[in-house]
Amino acid sequence: MKELYQLAKKVLKQVSAWLPPVPPETDWNAFAYKWRKQGSQGHLQSIRNISKIDLNDLQHIERQKIIIDNNTKQFIEGKPANNVLMTGARGTGKSSLVRSMLGKYSDHGLRLIEIDKSDLGDLPLIVDIISDRPEKYILFCDDLSFENGEVSYKALKSVLDGSISAKSDNILIYATSNRRHLIPEYFHENLQSSKDSDGEIHPGETIEEKTSLSERFGLWVSFHPFNQDFYLDIVKHWIDQIKNDTNKNVDYIDFRNEAIRWAIERGSRSGRIAQQFARYWVSKNYNHE
Repeated sequence: MKELYQLAKKVLKQVSAWLPPVPPETDWNAFAYKWRKQGSQGHLQSIRNISKIDLNDLQHIERQKIIIDNNTKQFIEGKPANNVLMTGARGTGKSSLVRSMLGKYSDHGLRLIEIDKSDLGDLPLIVDIISDRPEKYILFCDDLSFENGEVSYKALKSVLDGSISAKSDNILIYATSNRRHLIPEYFHENLQSSKDSDGEIHPGETIEEKTSLSERFGLWVSFHPFNQDFYLDIVKHWIDQIKNDTNKNVDYIDFRNEAIRWAIERGSRSGRIAQQFARYWVSKNYNHE
């Protein structure tokens, strides 16, 4: 009998090694989550150290701020609101603007769930998990785009459309991308042809399916590269902000020429580049006396 028990124990140990781990319980007291995968299992991992972004720190995107803020406020208040696609140059504040909404409205029940593009196939599962919750959830996918042959965009289309069931009132999708057409199109696809090289009789229908994904988002918000004056304004804002946050006594000499060189070397005048230069500048010119 003892030998049988030991054998059974050994077999169970071997079997358990092959089984996927049990997902941890969701901490519904958190404000932000990341969808994590462990093998084939996924779960909402709470994010404790949230990067705080104040809406006032986002400079020279006033029109975009008003649009996103109004839409999010309508969502929180239970009014009709739209899914949002934010497109444009890198480092212009798209992702930061989404995260600033959490800082502004978390006390009013807003929650944020970040999901990687590679996990978009799990969107229907995430929607099922949170659809009966009392909070309001923004499902956020950063840097969204699809390569030729990827099919996970179909799960996104299904959720955006509400699929066969009614769309939940406590869920919106906010996505950012560097291009408006999320799925690549090719020149040969636009040729007037009734048959493609693979033998498809109506390739135009496939092209239409590709381009229709962006149309599922009710709001399109464009972000544009900053001109030099705007870039320097943002640099000054971040220098002042870092000085105040760190209580550093900085020799406030003219930073403009060096900030311009910094941007030229990096090939961008973005808000991200401005903030990186401000950190460098404050550290470089810190007066130890």
